[in-house]
Amino acid sequence: MTTSPMQYLDKAMDKVRDLGLLPQGDAGREEPIVALLNQIADIDEDRVIAIARTLNQASFFNDVVREQVQAMNISDRYEDITNSFKSIRDDAKNMVDQLDDGKISTFERINNVWMKVTRGDIAGRFGKIKETYLDVTESTLDQIQREQAILDAYQDFRGALKQSEVLALEVLKKADVLLAGAKESVETAMQKVEAYQGEEMAERAKLELARDEKLRELQNTEKRYQIAKDLSDNLTVSYNTTEVVMARLVQTTNAKERLYSQAISFFSTNETVLTALTASFAGMFGLHESTQTLEAMKKGVSDSIEVLSEIGGEVQEAAIKAGYGPTIKADVVKNLVESVVSFQENSRTIIEEMRRQSTSNAREIQEAVEDGKRRMARLAEQGSKVLADQSSEKPA
Repeated sequence: MTTSPMQYLDKAMDKVRDLGLLPQGDAGREEPIVALLNQIADIDEDRVIAIARTLNQASFFNDVVREQVQAMNISDRYEDITNSFKSIRDDAKNMVDQLDDGKISTFERINNVWMKVTRGDIAGRFGKIKETYLDVTESTLDQIQREQAILDAYQDFRGALKQSEVLALEVLKKADVLLAGAKESVETAMQKVEAYQGEEMAERAKLELARDEKLRELQNTEKRYQIAKDLSDNLTVSYNTTEVVMARLVQTTNAKERLYSQAISFFSTNETVLTALTASFAGMFGLHESTQTLEAMKKGVSDSIEVLSEIGGEVQEAAIKAGYGPTIKADVVKNLVESVVSFQENSRTIIEEMRRQSTSNAREIQEAVEDGKRRMARLAEQGSKVLADQSSEKPA
């Protein structure tokens, strides 16, 4: 028993349904081809209905393939891996370049700090490379699985498409028979008109009407025949073209699967290489730091010895002079003696002068106080006299 388009289509729809890709908003939408096929439904209703149902889903399946079967967008992530490796190599090269002049400038030190802050250390960058790789391979596997499932579903739909082509050819064959019959009917009606030799105009008109009706039927039949022919031709073209395109798509999916397998194999077997690179580059940066530390120590000691040779003699000479030279200078002591004697001489003159001033000052104070007392006594005496006079003047 030959598989019908319905069986192929139902099988394809079941797979798409399992993937959760059945359309929601457009599930009940009818494609324009259905209205066109309705015009030839009377030729073979069952076959036309089967073709119509298949083509009604064609747009949906094409959308599924366009949206789901496509190359995964991994270019940016692979670019991240490339940039990470490049940054590691560039930083290592810059480290060597910094050693060319035998010293690290302040600007170079700032750049080294900025490198660690913005790009991280070497181990961290190698770890990021691994994380990116794992993300890409996980996405690739998911995409391959979805592509394979959709390809299987589309293969079933293509079976329905091929079976519809068979049905369309069968419908065309029937339409061809109907067209031949319509042509024969027109030819017969025309012969009757041409063969009529009577004088009855009404009879001739009936024959002409019959001919025109047959001609109209022929035109309608030819129109439907052309629809059937277009349908079969385009289904043939569509199926065969899709066959080539799907072959290319299968090649792409197989290539992606091959790359995925190779990537898994490469990383699994070479992860130790990545680990070794991590340790090697990290060790090299540590070696760079140790080298610079040793160079800094050597330079510091050398510079210190050089300074010691320059100033050590001067310091020691000064020490010897201080240790064996005089303690207190004679001229200083002489100046001190002159100052003491001069003070002693001046002090006697000052003392005598101050003594005289002191005696004179005491006398002035005594005279001033004594004068004040005499004045106070006179005032007291005058006051007593006034009181006595006032007492004598009062009446008895």
